[in-house]
Amino acid sequence: MNTRVLVMLSLLAGIGAVLHTVIPGVVLGMKPDMMLAMLFLGILLFPKPSYVLLLSLVTSLISGLTTAVPGGQIANVIEKPITAFAFLGLVLIAKPLARHKVTQPILAGLGTIISGTIFLTIVLYVLGMLEGSFAALFFAVVLPTAAFNLLFIGLVYPIVTTIMKRTTIGSLSPAVSAKESRA
Repeated sequence: MNTRVLVMLSLLAGIGAVLHTVIPGVVLGMKPDMMLAMLFLGILLFPKPSYVLLLSLVTSLISGLTTAVPGGQIANVIEKPITAFAFLGLVLIAKPLARHKVTQPILAGLGTIISGTIFLTIVLYVLGMLEGSFAALFFAVVLPTAAFNLLFIGLVYPIVTTIMKRTTIGSLSPAVSAKESRA
């Protein structure tokens, strides 16, 4: 593992932790998961299974520590690694479409829906810790979060890749290297 990549991933996790802590709960303590956006950004920049595993474990622990949802601690630890590897699969499948500007935001929206579905399933049905219906929570929290993450990645991903092109860490990212080879 490259130290520069690990520093970049830790910065993304730290930013996600601050955003996740600051954002207030919306419905029954549930809030938009900004750690997810940072997780997706890290996977888009460095789609390597070892980095994905490390980033997913770090974000799951931080999300678990900062959640206000009953049972969210356990659900986050289970859900984030599953979501991270599902998202990595989506990224690898969509690799031929990566040159389109809408690909990464759409993947982030789909990844958020996957994450929210897994999280709600664990909290509602496996742990039984949360009152409410799946559909109501899905429409009240997951879909708005998916829309937000779609917009967030749509705005932030091009900025981050442009910055990374100008640094030495950019050469370590397949996402940035691929864009340089096309230019």
